[in-house]
Amino acid sequence: MKIILASGSPRRKEILEQFGYNFSVEVSDFCETAANGDPVIACLRFAKGKALNVFLHKSKKERSDAVVIGADTVVYFNGKILGKPKDKTDAINTLKSLSGKTHSVITGFAVIGEKLSVFGYDQSEVEFNELEESLIYKYVETSKPMDKAGSYGVQDGFNIVRSVKGSVYNVIGFPIEKIKFVLDGITNK
Repeated sequence: MKIILASGSPRRKEILEQFGYNFSVEVSDFCETAANGDPVIACLRFAKGKALNVFLHKSKKERSDAVVIGADTVVYFNGKILGKPKDKTDAINTLKSLSGKTHSVITGFAVIGEKLSVFGYDQSEVEFNELEESLIYKYVETSKPMDKAGSYGVQDGFNIVRSVKGSVYNVIGFPIEKIKFVLDGITNK
């Protein structure tokens, strides 16, 4: 069974590699609009859209021997979905608003094959340290926050996160513990 990751995220790729899976990457051109409403429904919709987009671009023969994984991560805070920042000012404002507070990180995933459709999600609670303004500006100047939901990455090497309740992999954007269960069942690992 061929595994295809429908994502250009280097973090998702690294996690799959770390857990020993052989796979290829085909970035989905699924059009994501601004997420709103229920964060679980939003990230599941985007994860499914990404996986289906790549799966349906395959020939019938290619589809019969492949599964495609799509994922989408959102940060949920004060009743709002926080996606990737629009610019550096947006990233700075987001980090200031999360400083010293707790928020949810939700990642939806879809594993789609010819005779397989598995959808799920994981949710973690993340508490931020009180962030000095100088740290926020230094971090944003690295451009690391610019491609991440909530304008941060727990793995980026800055002292931003105080604690994580739940899966750290989920916070990084790929709840491997749940996806592994599905993949091991179809790859006989």
